[in-house]
Amino acid sequence: MELRLQKVLAQAGVASRRKAEELITAGRIEVNGKIVREMGLKVDPQSDIVKVDGRVLGEREQKCYFVLYKPTGMVTTLSDPQGRPTIKDCIGTIRERVFAVGRLDWDAEGALIITNDGELANRLMHPRYQVPRTYLAKVKGEPDAATLQKLRDGVRLEDGFIKPEQVELEKEAEKNTWIRLVVAEGRPHLVKRLCAAIGHPVVRLFRPQYAGIGVAGLRPGKWRALEPEEIESLKHAGPDLPAQEGPFKMPARRHRQSEPRQERPTQSERPARHGKSEPRQDRPSRSERPAWQGKSEPRQDRSSRSERPAWQGKSEPRQDRPSHSERPARHGKSEPRQDRPSQPQRPTRPRGDRPGPRRRRP
Repeated sequence: MELRLQKVLAQAGVASRRKAEELITAGRIEVNGKIVREMGLKVDPQSDIVKVDGRVLGEREQKCYFVLYKPTGMVTTLSDPQGRPTIKDCIGTIRERVFAVGRLDWDAEGALIITNDGELANRLMHPRYQVPRTYLAKVKGEPDAATLQKLRDGVRLEDGFIKPEQVELEKEAEKNTWIRLVVAEGRPHLVKRLCAAIGHPVVRLFRPQYAGIGVAGLRPGKWRALEPEEIESLKHAGPDLPAQEGPFKMPARRHRQSEPRQERPTQSERPARHGKSEPRQDRPSRSERPAWQGKSEPRQDRSSRSERPAWQGKSEPRQDRPSHSERPARHGKSEPRQDRPSQPQRPTRPRGDRPGPRRRRP
């Protein structure tokens, strides 16, 4: 049975269909010894020989399915040209050649499906199948009922109208609020743009479930293999998939990771100070210094205060100052101040002799 080349590559677990198309245009695929660059070529996996980077594409690998609790500060890819941490650091122990279904932002965390089943990955990501994704968004402020209703009614973004499947108030914090959103599309930064459109930007983003598969019991950076019933539910995931009811378990609180303390260099290892041409030399201890170091001559012992003459350091010995009575007249006066006689006291009149108020004449 002939199939499209990109579909054969996806079913073999080489990459998703979109990534397989990039491999074809890059000239990395050979069919029966010829490099193929055109899209739409059909091949028979049983009779045609397909090579990827010179390696023969064998029979279909056994399908495997995992769920990873992606931590923050990690790119959802297997290789990054900028050298950032990737999910390969977490799933490096998986022997099969797998890839992630969908993406999570650098600062987002939560459930990420890992598989080598390209057909299933395409079904889970395509918006036609309406596969639910559950998010817990920690937003700034406290959105009221009218704001949440506006979000339920739908918001028009720059890439089109979007209406979440579910919007609920999950938990209220001191300054922020946790909102539960269920969306059925995988647009870039969708939840962040929805919350920013209602005036409550996202502070933290956590995805507890993807297509009904959760990360309960997992720690960030850990993964587990899916159970057979979970795999079967993924193959039939769609808009009728029942979502988990009730409050979700909140992610652990973040703690700032302080950088390891650097050992400070010793005094002799430090570079020269700013403004100096050479590093500081170790000075000898006080006991090792000579008594006259830094002076032109040794210090002379000064005589005690009792041994000094009374006039040392002065032009002449101190004169006793005259008393106040012996001093000359003040400046501006011809003669010393004379004591003024006191003023005589006025005679007082008895209280009964005081005249009363004057009467008006009739």
